[in-house]
Amino acid sequence: MLQFIIKDVLGTPAILVGLFSLFGLLLQKKPVSDVISGTLKTIMGFVILIAGANLIAATLTIFSQLFEHSFNIQGVVPNTDAMAALAQKSYGTETAMIMVFGMLVNILLARITPLKYIFLTGHHTLYMSAMLAVILSVGGIHGFWLVLIGSLILGTMMVVCPAILQPFTRKITNSDDLALGHFGSTGYLLSALVGKVVGKGSPSIEELKVPKTLNFLRDSSVAISLTMMILFIALVLVAGKAFTESISGGQNYIVFAIIQSITFAAGVYIILAGVRMVIAEIVPAFKGIADKLVPNAKPALDCPTVFPFAPNAVIIGFLSSFSAGLISMFLCPLFGLSVIVPGLVPHFFCGATAGVYGNITGGRRGAVIGAFVQGLLISFLPAILLPLMGDLGFASTTFGDADFGIVGIVLGHIISFFH
Repeated sequence: MLQFIIKDVLGTPAILVGLFSLFGLLLQKKPVSDVISGTLKTIMGFVILIAGANLIAATLTIFSQLFEHSFNIQGVVPNTDAMAALAQKSYGTETAMIMVFGMLVNILLARITPLKYIFLTGHHTLYMSAMLAVILSVGGIHGFWLVLIGSLILGTMMVVCPAILQPFTRKITNSDDLALGHFGSTGYLLSALVGKVVGKGSPSIEELKVPKTLNFLRDSSVAISLTMMILFIALVLVAGKAFTESISGGQNYIVFAIIQSITFAAGVYIILAGVRMVIAEIVPAFKGIADKLVPNAKPALDCPTVFPFAPNAVIIGFLSSFSAGLISMFLCPLFGLSVIVPGLVPHFFCGATAGVYGNITGGRRGAVIGAFVQGLLISFLPAILLPLMGDLGFASTTFGDADFGIVGIVLGHIISFFH
């Protein structure tokens, strides 16, 4: 029963956000029809967002297969989703307890401190709980203390991460109604700070002056399709017809490349549509919670929330972060670290978000350099974290996003210091 509540209810972001919407509307004593429509539309917006994310993840998986085959690369590919699933097999109960109590700590802190954020990215809460369970167990902490320490760290992270980004999130969204709830926040903060340093006087990437003949690039879906098309076609040419058609189910390799790149852009388009729907529903619904339960609370939502505000920065941030990942592949071994193969999923979602934050403080230069520095961060942190993950560390994947690396490394070292 507990596993059902944790994994299927609280760990499913669509249901979690829907529940908060439902509570918010009920607290405002809205008519039944509004409650039903508001709750369903919030959940639907999230389901749309996830469908888009899955489409992107599927095309990126194919991209990775082509990439690894073409350049014959072996190494560890960071993938937080896969990693959390592995961790839950061995530490399911601990993960569940940390998650439930961590969410209670989040609501308590939002109520009694100035950090008024309710972290609604359910799957990230679940992943962070899983990582805390692993690090604490490997460090020899069990039972009551494991749950207590884990949930206090988790609950604190759930208010601190949105808070450190809020000055920039406010600028990006032009409002103070929303926050960003994603455990890649140290990377985005770094990108925004780098943007501040390097981007004096650099115009926003969204104001790119495009020649009349290239006006079609103004449309972000077209620009993303074409960018990915160049990358995909180059890759299938290197990977060769035979290999590509073995993964395309026999479809012609050039046609396959074109379809994959447009599918990727369609995924981004779907995510943006889902985000707009969620924002339209959750902000008014959340007023109920903000008025009655946690005064002035703000919902902290997943990283694609900021994508519609700067679609050009999304694609530039992704490419810049990914190129940092490619360079890190050669740098990591020089420091005696495992080779980290750039995982396209973290580089897309974290790189794109870093691009948006870099752009808001430092325009074009901020978007490119900020996302690049963030890309280096999410390449080196997983490599440093690997040895601390105990037996799980020998799996071919590790946690990808920045905050997982930082919390894991700091906590792992503190525990070993006291042992």
